[in-house]
Amino acid sequence: MEKILIIGAAGQLGSELTKALADRVGGEHVIATDLRDSARDSFDYCRFEVLDVLNKEALSDLVKEENVSQIYHLAAVLSATGEKNPHFAWHLNMESLLSVLELGKETKLDKIYWPSSIAVFGPNTPKLNTPQYCVKEPNTVYGISKQAGERWCEYYFQKYGVDVRSLRYPGLIGYKSLPGGGTTDYAVDIYHKALAGEKFNCFLREDSNLPMMYMPDAIKATLDLMDAPKEAIEVRSSYNLAGMSFTPKEIFESIKKHLPEFEIEYQPDFRQQIADSWPDSIDDSKAREDWGWQPDFTLDAMTKDILENLPDYFPVEK
Repeated sequence: MEKILIIGAAGQLGSELTKALADRVGGEHVIATDLRDSARDSFDYCRFEVLDVLNKEALSDLVKEENVSQIYHLAAVLSATGEKNPHFAWHLNMESLLSVLELGKETKLDKIYWPSSIAVFGPNTPKLNTPQYCVKEPNTVYGISKQAGERWCEYYFQKYGVDVRSLRYPGLIGYKSLPGGGTTDYAVDIYHKALAGEKFNCFLREDSNLPMMYMPDAIKATLDLMDAPKEAIEVRSSYNLAGMSFTPKEIFESIKKHLPEFEIEYQPDFRQQIADSWPDSIDDSKAREDWGWQPDFTLDAMTKDILENLPDYFPVEK
């Protein structure tokens, strides 16, 4: 049986993707890892190991000793956090990916998954229906590291045959974990504030239109990509991926349909400049053509689902 290693399993994406993988193949075949031992309690359904992905020897030993066949490498410093410590963000995001790719080459892993982001685009990228292939001039260290990572992924596939696959995620929204330092994380925090009966102070303008995706769709897309036959994967840098696009005002109005007393105030900060450099909408036709991608959720469907389920994970204290 395959043995799957998830690096950065306690993050927003990792916490839900790890559970989906364990449900699929059995917890005994999944090893969740994170830098923090405090995350252990969240992974009672599979094996958990503390791992610093920058410790190349520890990573290599774990992969070889456990005969790991697939790696999902999710550890990264995100956009807003990365701007506060750009050298460390570059170091972690780049060195960890190169270590994983080298292990893929050395141990002949079956597959590697590494997430990219719409942060690879920049102010000179076409903003409407951003195409799969276009100019990319990111102006954040996160975006720069993701753009470089895409090139490394394609390089290792072309030069060494490493079966590495990637998606350019839009902003991801879920209710099972707290915001993790991304520019689009306002769309996670806003639901917490709404349920708590608090006014939401939004760090973006009300008209900042950004591509977003509900976490169940992100999990579905990731698993569909990894399930696809190798010959169907024509993009070895990273696939454009789209779910929905909306503004802070539109998500606010969606929430008010359920919580009419909810209030918002707009206080743009340094993250506004980051958001302004990203696309308004994404053309993901290549993913749809190659491996049948199709999202399930609209904004209103997502809002209804989050408001119903979030209190089970984070009880409201009013």
